[in-house]
Amino acid sequence: MVAGIALASATLAAPPALAEKRVALVVGNNEYKNVPKLQKAVNDARTMADTLKQLGFSVMIAENQNRQQFSETLLAFDKAIEPGDTAFFFYAGHGFEIAGQNFLLPTDVPAATEGQEELVRDASVLADRIVERLQNKRARTSILVFDACRNNPFERPGTRAVAGGGGLAPMTQLPEGVFSVFSAGPRQTALDRLSNDDTNPNSVFTRTFAKQLLQPGKNLVQVAQQTRRLVSEAAETIRHKQIPVYFDQMVDDVFLNGMTKAQDVAGAAEGPQKLAALPPVSVPRVPRDDSVNVPIASFSRHNGGWTVVFSIADPALGISWRMGDGGDFRETGFIDALDPRTRKRMPNPSIELAADAPAGTIQVRYVDAAGEMQGPFPIRFDPEAALIRDQRKILDMTATSWLSFREFNGLLVYYTHLMSYRCAIREARIGIDSGVPDKVLKMPPCDPRDPSVIPHEAQPYLKLAPETKSVSVELTYRDGSVSEIKMFRR
Repeated sequence: MVAGIALASATLAAPPALAEKRVALVVGNNEYKNVPKLQKAVNDARTMADTLKQLGFSVMIAENQNRQQFSETLLAFDKAIEPGDTAFFFYAGHGFEIAGQNFLLPTDVPAATEGQEELVRDASVLADRIVERLQNKRARTSILVFDACRNNPFERPGTRAVAGGGGLAPMTQLPEGVFSVFSAGPRQTALDRLSNDDTNPNSVFTRTFAKQLLQPGKNLVQVAQQTRRLVSEAAETIRHKQIPVYFDQMVDDVFLNGMTKAQDVAGAAEGPQKLAALPPVSVPRVPRDDSVNVPIASFSRHNGGWTVVFSIADPALGISWRMGDGGDFRETGFIDALDPRTRKRMPNPSIELAADAPAGTIQVRYVDAAGEMQGPFPIRFDPEAALIRDQRKILDMTATSWLSFREFNGLLVYYTHLMSYRCAIREARIGIDSGVPDKVLKMPPCDPRDPSVIPHEAQPYLKLAPETKSVSVELTYRDGSVSEIKMFRR
C-alpha cells in the first residue's frame, strides 16, 4: 500500500470568498511496522470518503501515514478550512489512551513496554490537538469520528505492556460546535468482523455509520443513536460488547443530508435549524446594541415542578417573561438584596413552572441600567432534555454518593441515589471486587411526572458476599457518554 494523501476528484475547488463549505479528512492506517497490522482501516477510510463525497464534502484521503506524513496531512487539512466551514475528521487505525488522553498511532510508532509511555506520546497524534486546530480555524461545525477502539497494540507475551488498555478515553470536555463519535465505549474493543464468514470489507462500526450518514432527514444525534443501536445489537449476536458513544456540544441540530419536508415546516414554526455549512438562515430579532448579553437559563426539577433561573450578564432593573408568543409578560419580582452595580433591589432571576408544563418557548425581557427594555429573547424549554441534563449534573456533582454499604443480616450495597436520578442513566454497571464493571443494575423506568420517586416495589440494593471489599461503578448516560469508573470501598 502506498502511503500518502490523495484529494478526491472534483473536490476543494476554489469556493466563493467567505462561502461556507464542507471539508473532510479521512485517515486509514493498516501497515504498522512495530505493532500489529490491521486489515480494514484503509477500506474504512475509503468507504467514508465515498460517503462524505455524496454529502457534498471536499474530501482528502490519507493512507498508511507515518508521523511526518500525518503532520503534513493535518497541515494541508488546516489550510483547506476557512471560518464558518464544516470540518469532518475520520480516523481508522490503532488508537491508545494514556492518562485520559487519546493518541492516534502513525504507522511508524515504536514498540513500547512498561514505563515507555513517553515514546508513544512523542510519536503519536493527540486527538485533543485536532479539536484545538479546528477551533483555531474557526470551523462552525467540527465532526470527529474515531474507529480506533481496538486492543492494546503494545501487548506482548512475556512482557508488561504500556500502562493503558483497550479502547479510548471519553472526550467529555469538548468546546461548543464539536461532535465526536467513538466506535466503542471506554474499555470496549471494536469488531472488524462478526465471524470468519463475514466478508464485508469494512469494520462493523464503519459499515453501519456510513449507511446512517446517508439517511435523509437525520440529524447528527439521530445518526449516532441509530448507529449505536445497530452496532451493539450486531455485537450481541456473538456475545461481544461494543456500544458506540458520542459526545455532543452542538447548539443546534445539524443535518448532513437535509431535512424532511415535515422537519422543514416544524423548523420554520419553532425557529432556525442548522444544515451544516449552508448559508445562514434568519434568527430571532435581538437588540441592535452588540454589548447586550442574551440571557441564558438553567432548569432544575423538584417535587413541585420546575425552577428556571435566568442568567443576565448586564445589570438589570427588572425581569419579565411569558410562555410562547402571546399573552402578557409577568414580572419576576425582587429579592431582598441590592445589586452593587445599580444600587437598587435585585430582580428575582427565577420563575416556577408546573411539573407537567409542556415543551415551548419562554420569552424573556429585562430593563437595563439605563431604563431601556431589552428583548424579548426566546429560550427553548424541552422538559425531557432539561430533566436529563439536570439529573446528569447532579450525578456528576455527587459521585461519592452513588453507592453506600450497610450491614443488615449480611452485607448490602445500596444504589438508592442512582435510582433517584435514573432518568439521566441509560445503563448502570458494577464490578464486585473488580475494577471492571460487568454486572448491570436493575433500574425502574423513568417517570417524568415524578422522576425522583422510587417505586415501592423496586429493590434499591444488592446482597453481597460478606468478604466483599470493594465495588466499582460505571454509568452510561442517556446521551451515550460514559462516566469514569468510581471505586467504593467498605
